[in-house]
Amino acid sequence: MFDTHCHLNFKAFDGIVDKTIGDARLAGINNIVVPGTDIESSKKAVEIASDHEGIYAAVGIHPHHVFDMVKLKASHFVPTLSVGTSRDKQNDDLKAKVREIESLLDNERVVAVGEIGLDRHSYQKTKYREYRVGEEFISLQKEFFVKQLELAKKYNKSVIIHSRETTTDILQLTNDNWDEWFAGHTVFHCCEPNEDMLDFAIKHDIYIGVDGDITYSPKKVEFIKKVPLDMLVLETDAPFLLPEPLKSQKIYPNKPENLKIIAEFIAKIRGEATADLIQTTTENAMKLFGLT
Repeated sequence: MFDTHCHLNFKAFDGIVDKTIGDARLAGINNIVVPGTDIESSKKAVEIASDHEGIYAAVGIHPHHVFDMVKLKASHFVPTLSVGTSRDKQNDDLKAKVREIESLLDNERVVAVGEIGLDRHSYQKTKYREYRVGEEFISLQKEFFVKQLELAKKYNKSVIIHSRETTTDILQLTNDNWDEWFAGHTVFHCCEPNEDMLDFAIKHDIYIGVDGDITYSPKKVEFIKKVPLDMLVLETDAPFLLPEPLKSQKIYPNKPENLKIIAEFIAKIRGEATADLIQTTTENAMKLFGLT
């Protein structure tokens, strides 16, 4: 099996990465992609991938962490440029961060740029004080997204797209910056149950990533039934999105070994044999990341 999205580079796995990978192998998960969400986690993803056979890295700046480049003025609940920061300085900061991501792309263990994209969700739990989503913040997210798409095209890397509450914008930007290389080498990570996204994915040969939340989301159940099997890839998004019944039992953190629970659940709701679903989604993942 292939877990196409697992954050072994996050704090939840500090000190237990080797054991977690070993347990995953015992459960039949032999391949994992570890996506970055900022510079530090991207570098850590590369380190983990370099130390373990069958583990690969993706590098990129998640839209949530673009907030690192904006500051909330105390008198206005709208993200704005930090005091004394010119547009030129902001451009310099953006270019510097993108260069750091680019510096990791020559590593043979890096198979994708990700996770990148857009996010309008108002997070309650975040390291950023007084986190707010404003149009300047979204505009900066868009700049980062486009710059990182350009890197993927330049280095022939696959793309892991994160989209939360941004369907119209993400589809427009992706379409405006589309390159034939992206067809068959792109995935909508933890895809929202949205018909427009599915239609776009079918037309552009984009994979649909499905995670443990399908075990407790009726909307996702109905959505995944409509996705052609040759477009599906499996993810845990560990340490997040713990599938049922583990979620109710509070057996945290989520781990890649739980991928089989997701596969069995999907096979059941789709009326397919688990073995067939596992084989096809594994083959899909290998094609997605150019590992065939």
